[in-house]
Amino acid sequence: MAAATSEATRTAAVTTTPLGPRRTPLLTLLPAEGALAWVRRGEGLVGWGEVDRFEVTGPGALTKAARWWADRCARTEAHDPLGVPGSGPVVFASIAFDPEASTSVFVVPEVVVGRRDGQTWVTVAGEADEDRAVLETSPREAATSIGRLAYADGALDPVTWCGAVAEAVRRIDAGALDKVVLARDLLVTADRPLDPRRLLLRLAERFPDTWTFAVEGLLGATPELLLRRTGRLLDSRVLAGTAPRGAGADDDRLAAGLEESAKDHAEHAYAVTSFTEALRPFVDGLSVPERPDVLTLPNVRHLASDVHARQRDGDPTGLLELVGAVHPTAAVCGSPTPRAASLINELEGMDRGRYAGPVGWLDARGDGEFGLALRCAELTGADGGRQARLFAGCGIVTGSDPVAELAETQSKFAAFQAALED
Repeated sequence: MAAATSEATRTAAVTTTPLGPRRTPLLTLLPAEGALAWVRRGEGLVGWGEVDRFEVTGPGALTKAARWWADRCARTEAHDPLGVPGSGPVVFASIAFDPEASTSVFVVPEVVVGRRDGQTWVTVAGEADEDRAVLETSPREAATSIGRLAYADGALDPVTWCGAVAEAVRRIDAGALDKVVLARDLLVTADRPLDPRRLLLRLAERFPDTWTFAVEGLLGATPELLLRRTGRLLDSRVLAGTAPRGAGADDDRLAAGLEESAKDHAEHAYAVTSFTEALRPFVDGLSVPERPDVLTLPNVRHLASDVHARQRDGDPTGLLELVGAVHPTAAVCGSPTPRAASLINELEGMDRGRYAGPVGWLDARGDGEFGLALRCAELTGADGGRQARLFAGCGIVTGSDPVAELAETQSKFAAFQAALED
């Protein structure tokens, strides 16, 4: 079911103003409420305020969202002297892992501040004043302590979750499917309300090579780029296959083990194949590396493949429809997709909601970036805004060990837990 757009927001004026080279970190501009962000290596977009939103669930959800955005852009009077990706009208989006079953959210901010190649700009909707909007959102309270943290199991306790992994391996060995991604959640409650600015700043500082994001209370630092569209050019970073970090010689041993692991390379190949086969009908010049690189992050390493393509001339498919075509990949679901999705519903014991779904932004030209909502948490608003729900998942294939997979989820949880701790 799609949410209706109010009459008051059917038309709007949007103005983009260049601000020149500025060094103020984008994330420090955010207010405590309604933070929207997509930032990597200090560049990207942040936004706040809300002039419109669209919530949608059910068959064809992303097609409906694309039509809503196209209609809104057609009714918008835009003044954009820059004309670069992310300037002019922008919508931030957090899409459900299963858009037919759960709600996807699209938010049009009142204010967006962007930075690309050192150029900074502000885009405002309606009567907002850009100088006032930018200057009055300094998060001085972002570093305030949130006190002690209390953790609780989510849908499944560790022992039960390991049992689900063992059952998945049994099904895979019996030939029912090749791979399935099983996730678990973890609940945390703080003594004082959780400030999203504090979490975003810490995530960006520790993981500068990931995409730090926030949309509708879901925030994190994802290392996986699902799809970027710039004109007709398409880019993706596919991740699958993970190893923990260690100290000294042990870290080198773990890195070498990942590079040589037949299990991890098989898991990675499923993810790359599922993505490229879904994208292939829309593109020419698909470029896929023969062998993945190793992406090293502070807490884990991943096998990573950067995929590039050019959308066919004349193909009218927009970015949201392309995202719908390639999601979910085997990196977050499994292979074959229908069987893996069915097994996830059977064994995971939870509703993923927007976890592992596409998250990012789209502008009026059709350019945009969507990652997968990984290494993330959902601030629930429970207990006066003191509670968050953390997520982590693992790709299960032949040879997966339940205890080792449990340890991998702990390593992935650690990315967000470090941002929570004083």
